[in-house]
Amino acid sequence: MMARALRPSFEIGSVRVRAGRTQALSLPITRLVTGADVDLPVRVVHGREDGPTVWVNAAIHGDEAVGVEVVRQVLAGLDAKTLRGTVIAVPIVNVLGFMTGDRYLPDRRDLNRSFPGAPRGSLAGRIAHLFMTEVVDQCEVGIDLHTGSDRRTNLPQVRADLEDPRTRQLAEAFAAPVMLHARLRDGSLRYAARERGAKVLLYEAGEAWRMDDWAVLAGVLGVRRVLAALGMTDSVDEEPPAPSVVSWRSGWVRARGTGMLHLEAGLGQRVEAGERLGGLFDSFGKRVRLVHANRTGVVVGRTEAPLVTSGDALVHIAETGDDPASPDVPA
Repeated sequence: MMARALRPSFEIGSVRVRAGRTQALSLPITRLVTGADVDLPVRVVHGREDGPTVWVNAAIHGDEAVGVEVVRQVLAGLDAKTLRGTVIAVPIVNVLGFMTGDRYLPDRRDLNRSFPGAPRGSLAGRIAHLFMTEVVDQCEVGIDLHTGSDRRTNLPQVRADLEDPRTRQLAEAFAAPVMLHARLRDGSLRYAARERGAKVLLYEAGEAWRMDDWAVLAGVLGVRRVLAALGMTDSVDEEPPAPSVVSWRSGWVRARGTGMLHLEAGLGQRVEAGERLGGLFDSFGKRVRLVHANRTGVVVGRTEAPLVTSGDALVHIAETGDDPASPDVPA
């Protein structure tokens, strides 16, 4: 009986990962003034059997810690000896920002507005180019993990192109409480990766620079479900998860005055247009303005700031229904 031929080794950077092996490696980014090297940390799980190649990344924004823990737990549950296909995990993309808890890079650029980048561009552009050439260009599917920004917290949700049938199947498999049809932004990883032919899910959950356990758990289960849906692993659910609420449009309720904010609406709460969501008060407790829902839907985000001024975003509501209207959700 002839022995089964092994899969070819997986090449990334200057490293070749043999089939059935898991290997950590570092892709050079830059060098500090101290002479220390700054590298992109990568772990490759190269399965023995054929299957898709998928990447999972976190911390494109340096203050987003939830996704780093999601990647750690997902990797802990993968075995290269039984995996069908290959997983490329990049837990911290914005290494320099993550070390200081800063959303942006030292040059103040937003890395998620710098893709696909250029080999001789800005620091952000060089990191983006490295990620695209070494990771994205080798993959069919990607999962980009994020949290809320600017003192905001998000309900676990998947943002994706729901008009693309295959992408929608993957979003449904993730089974986050809500999935939003989100427009693409130039310069984002999701936009650049789609231009290269990859199907991409963007996961949002929790608050920046916090380790929200509920956001981590939903992310870990979601990534595992996607891998199972791709045939790379066995199913993680004894029973089918509840289907995601589908939203084709969302928007923020904004402050119509200045004051101390007291919100009564929680994440995941269903609200009706005109429903009271909270109020603004002066420093002595006198109410100066009420906050009302501007649409019917599900609360998918809210500010955690105690003091707000006129125009500040307060509550993010995802409309529900079957109308595929033009979305206004940022990538």
